[in-house]
Amino acid sequence: MTRSVTTPVVSGSWLGMLGGGQLGRMFCHAAQSLGYKVAVLDPAEHSPAGSIAECHIQAGYTDPGALARLASMCEAVSTEFENVPAESLRILAQGTRVSPGADAVAIVQDRIQEKAFIQGTDVPVAPHIAVQDEADLVSAPEALFPGILKVARLGYDGKGQARVKTRDEALAAFRQFEGASCVLEAMLPLAFELSVVMARGFDGQTVLYPAARNEHRDGILAVSTVDTALAGGDIAGQAGAAALRIAQALGYVGVLCIEFFVLENGSLVVNEIAPRPHNSGHYTMNACASSQFEQQVRAMTGMPLGATQCLTSVVMLNLMGDIWFDPVSGHQREPDWASVLSVPGACLHLYGKAEPRPGRKMGHVNILGDTLVDAQEAAGHVAAALGIAYQS
Repeated sequence: MTRSVTTPVVSGSWLGMLGGGQLGRMFCHAAQSLGYKVAVLDPAEHSPAGSIAECHIQAGYTDPGALARLASMCEAVSTEFENVPAESLRILAQGTRVSPGADAVAIVQDRIQEKAFIQGTDVPVAPHIAVQDEADLVSAPEALFPGILKVARLGYDGKGQARVKTRDEALAAFRQFEGASCVLEAMLPLAFELSVVMARGFDGQTVLYPAARNEHRDGILAVSTVDTALAGGDIAGQAGAAALRIAQALGYVGVLCIEFFVLENGSLVVNEIAPRPHNSGHYTMNACASSQFEQQVRAMTGMPLGATQCLTSVVMLNLMGDIWFDPVSGHQREPDWASVLSVPGACLHLYGKAEPRPGRKMGHVNILGDTLVDAQEAAGHVAAALGIAYQS
């Protein structure tokens, strides 16, 4: 790398973003508010981030010319999704500072490597085995059933996963995944799900956001809740300590999310790592002095990391494309934004996607309250206005 990571990147400089999705869009907003210009590399002609960046390089993530252009014009480069080729990050790092680094991303791109790495830090994960062929399932311990079979690479938002009660169901699911490398992990007695978003700088400085309690539907995050009264609880403290240990072991730079399962006996196990800002961290955009996207900018530019304390209790509701369609007629219609914005504490964020589709993330609403009860009550009004199922 030709540019020193010890020298902060000053306002007015160009920053690069691999990926044009909504996380990239929110990164652009944060970077631009701090005075930076953003170049987005994304193959799509139209994208949420590409539409607001100062420069959109329309090319594939492995295109040599595009990578060379991005590296030459940008003082620092980051990514908005974990499946960008790690080799592209290595190429970029020859000409500019890159965070997160290729080695860290390569580990978390593969569930088999990821789980082995986490175990190496002495942080618990669910009992599991790597599945490379049918023989691995035939010899799998009975203790792994019922379980979840997950493809090792390119799975997200519940895609590439199958719940399997028996060995035969696991074999059938493996065949449906066309022999892709997988992980079979045991289903555990789950109390709830928790995630921790953190940031780490090139100098090793780290900051942690309060842990969010999460609810998923059909494998996609639906609700995240943060209660300021419980931000320093025992479970949250354990999760934060585990996240720091993992980030330091990875030598990670940037924003990182660790998703946890909290079991009925009160113990914690890591579900997975996301090497980027995370859906469950969207609450930081309104409830914290520095959002997760501002932290991404600060970390990659070598600026001091921002404050992370939660200033208010908050509920984040994901907005899926389903709410753009009348539940009776099925006809497309615009959601009732006026009713949403009439709720005190409701902060609407839409991602600029032209085409709503069922199951597609279109935006989110952060609902703030002086207490968790206040935030939950207001979230109920927002959910009712949009036809979203919500129970505090």
